[in-house]
Amino acid sequence: MFNPKESAMTANAKVLVTGNTHVTAGPNGAARSRDGFLDVKLPQPHPAAENLFAAAWSACYIGAIQLAAGQRKVKLASEPEVDAEIDLNQAGSAFFLSARLNVHVPGVEREVAQQLIEAAHGICPYSKAVHGNIDVTTTLV
Repeated sequence: MFNPKESAMTANAKVLVTGNTHVTAGPNGAARSRDGFLDVKLPQPHPAAENLFAAAWSACYIGAIQLAAGQRKVKLASEPEVDAEIDLNQAGSAFFLSARLNVHVPGVEREVAQQLIEAAHGICPYSKAVHGNIDVTTTLV
């Protein structure tokens, strides 16, 4: 199980991927990755940050489900799907996030799929990053 007190940022850590974006704000705001694969318009006012976080987390979480399935020798009939909802909340002067991940794992018995989505939270770096910091509800649909 993930222990947030054990930092993965050690001298022995190997960088696997580095995301690199340039973001501008305003009516012509955009986010572009240096490699050119991401080019998103971010006109204001729009909850673009929440949408981008939802997309990034979902993509990572799907990979974690696939990895969990492979570790458990579970054959996935097709690709898992995630509908992520990220809320920006305010209580007084404090802002915070909450999240709902609605997960579909086609062709896998419900009990096994539930085990996979629970295991995925221990694998996915985004899930680890938000663990204990935001309320997350994960639902198998």
